[in-house]
Amino acid sequence: MNIIDRLVAQLDPVRGLKRAQHRQALAFYEGAKPTKQRMRRTDNSSANTLVGASAAQLRAHARFLERNHDISRGALRVMVNNIVGAAGIGVEPIPRRLDGTIHTEYATALRAAYKARQKAPEVTGRYRGPLAQRLMAYTWLRDGECFAQQLIGPVPFLEHGSAVPYSLEIFEPDFVPMDYDDLSKGIRQGIQANSWGKATGYWVHKTDPREMLNFADSSNLKMIPANRMLHMATLDRLHQRRGVSEFASVLTRLEDLKDYEESERIAAKIAASLTAYVKRVDKEAGYSPNVDATGRPIPRDLRMQPGMIIDSLEVNEEIGMIDSNRPNPNLVTWRQGQLKAFAAGIGASYSSVSRDYDGTYSAQRQELVEQWVHYAVLADEFVGMFVQPDYETFVQVAHLSGVVPTPSDVMPGTADDALYIGQSMPWIDPVKEANAWESLVKAGFASETEVIRKRGGNPRDVLDQVETFRDDAAKRGLVFSSNAANVPGAPIAGAPIPADVDEDASK
Repeated sequence: MNIIDRLVAQLDPVRGLKRAQHRQALAFYEGAKPTKQRMRRTDNSSANTLVGASAAQLRAHARFLERNHDISRGALRVMVNNIVGAAGIGVEPIPRRLDGTIHTEYATALRAAYKARQKAPEVTGRYRGPLAQRLMAYTWLRDGECFAQQLIGPVPFLEHGSAVPYSLEIFEPDFVPMDYDDLSKGIRQGIQANSWGKATGYWVHKTDPREMLNFADSSNLKMIPANRMLHMATLDRLHQRRGVSEFASVLTRLEDLKDYEESERIAAKIAASLTAYVKRVDKEAGYSPNVDATGRPIPRDLRMQPGMIIDSLEVNEEIGMIDSNRPNPNLVTWRQGQLKAFAAGIGASYSSVSRDYDGTYSAQRQELVEQWVHYAVLADEFVGMFVQPDYETFVQVAHLSGVVPTPSDVMPGTADDALYIGQSMPWIDPVKEANAWESLVKAGFASETEVIRKRGGNPRDVLDQVETFRDDAAKRGLVFSSNAANVPGAPIAGAPIPADVDEDASK
């Protein structure tokens, strides 16, 4: 009760209590009150219920737009290229010895074996490692999820792509039926789970259920244990088993944008085809067209061409020009607004999606910095759901098969430790960025290794390249500015000649 309620309660306790109760009843969130402009949203279905009813339709819709809409296809490529990149997610092994230092020899052997496996990591042999990663990410973002079965050791009719007997079978979410449920076994939407909700198995079609002559019933299903299945999924809510397309919230906007742009293109084409028409000035005046010998009007041929003079008009006729107001001058502004909303909805960069790079250096860098956080989050999810478990299984199989056995002096639990290197944020102004990193390294606030990784390189590969290049240069008697400081008395290329040195002699 407030002060007035207490005063009223002193005189009439019943009325004082009613005042307090009525005030409490009026206290509510304005957003929860429906109005004529805002409908009541009362659907509180579970995550799995919503996904089961909508995921397949959303997936099909997203695939349609990816096939037929240039902006949708470009946005997917932008996201995949910034999450996975041209070389894929890099893996740098860092197993440690018992004293905590990195086991260099073992790391080198793992790196070589993993690099060899990247030539054919999956069962078809068609996709190299980076391409397989991009296809996985592409399917994950477009369809909402993607699957990969881990095949280890001898498998009938399967030839592994490297010395390590380990391959992946990657497939689209249609292979795991969304409508396969058996609550008595804990199966929901094709995924079997225990009482805690942890997946224990995946029911997968043996053949593509979308192909002709393939029966999409339970007799065509096989169960794959969860410890052999990698499941990438976009999960928006807790307890959600299957993923939903990243395009789910922007599909209607994309359809409207696609339809509107198509209408504008057709209108512009029609406007370019229309020229003029013959208009009668005085409808009441008589009109006597030219006729042939039989009295029929002779068809008139008024073809427009540059610089022509029309002198064949009849009395009371004039030429009327058609103005279609196309193309629409507001189209660009409206389209920019829609693309910004679309880019925000899927988490892509507006500049990259629209190919609109106008703006100042500060504005472009601010957009890049904020956007790169989203790409980094998606890259982390991709690593956690696919790259990391795949590499850990690879290390285990490499040890058990004897291809790369784990040395006895490796600290237990660190054999599969690795750094997962995603895409680095590009530099807008290379000179400013390079000077900033150079200052940080000289001041001790950053390391050369960090700078190399920020540039998207592997420090060990860079060292090997520099060492090989400098050894080759030394054999040829060449000294470059990057290593001139290590050679006493050696001139630096491009440096000014001291005043006390004769210019001709220096040559």
